Amino acid sequence: MFEGFTEFDIEVQSSPNVTIHGVQGGSGPALLLVHGFPQTHLIWHLVVPHLVSQFTIVAVDIRGYGASTKLPQSEGHTHYAKSTMARDLKVVMEKLGHDKYYICAHDRGARVAHKLCVDFPALVIKAIFLDISPTLLMYSKTDFEFAKSYFHWFFLIQKYPLPETLISQNPKMFAELFMGGRHAGLGAFTPQCFAQYLSVLEQPEAVHAMCEDYRAAATIDLEEARQDIKANRFIQNPLRVLWGKNGTIEKCFNAVADWSEVSTASVDGGNIDCGHYIAEEAPDILVKNIKEFFV
Repeated sequence: MFEGFTEFDIEVQSSPNVTIHGVQGGSGPALLLVHGFPQTHLIWHLVVPHLVSQFTIVAVDIRGYGASTKLPQSEGHTHYAKSTMARDLKVVMEKLGHDKYYICAHDRGARVAHKLCVDFPALVIKAIFLDISPTLLMYSKTDFEFAKSYFHWFFLIQKYPLPETLISQNPKMFAELFMGGRHAGLGAFTPQCFAQYLSVLEQPEAVHAMCEDYRAAATIDLEEARQDIKANRFIQNPLRVLWGKNGTIEKCFNAVADWSEVSTASVDGGNIDCGHYIAEEAPDILVKNIKEFFV
């Protein structure tokens, strides 16, 4: 699905050992692509063919997902703090020889990208975040409609091993009901991609890692977000945020205003006539935005 790309497995941490899997291909300025839950770098397969002549594409599996390392739980969920996961991306790009780059990230990956922009502002030229508002703001403004739509935020953070046990009893049913229960249904995904997403969910260590990602979001990530705001550590690079017109961000949040609260640079964006999985539901519109904004 990534013809002409080279696969890599890059060690980003030695103790405990963490290796990030990904692919690289194309030519031009570097563009880092980062997926969300419960997916892998394959989410970009409809996007990258239209970008390889203009960008050097790096698409990764974030730690805990896909073919990247899946660590067990740690004290305070630090293994999956977005600051830790952002450092993973920094090291990957350094080892691939990219000292500055664009970044387009979806869902959980955009939360990692947010922290990358805050912690390493000199590395990111511009960023596009897909279908999220900032984690701290979303938790702070939780209401009935949001809790109903994003029930998984509150399910996955429950104490180990409750969510892990329930998901692993029938990963296929979970994937079909959860991913297929959104706007576009399972038709948003090619059979090959969905089979790969499911194969990861069938790994107990991956399910545990994903839960730890969400547990970190509800604990250490909130603490670090508050500290960043208190210290006036904001996003300094131009940001575009895109979200699905038929999704929860449209219903419950004002994404451009939300991101403006944690940015000192310009923020623009808007909704797209699709659901949550923008790269797979509306790849042409996403490609158009990438080519327009990343100049």
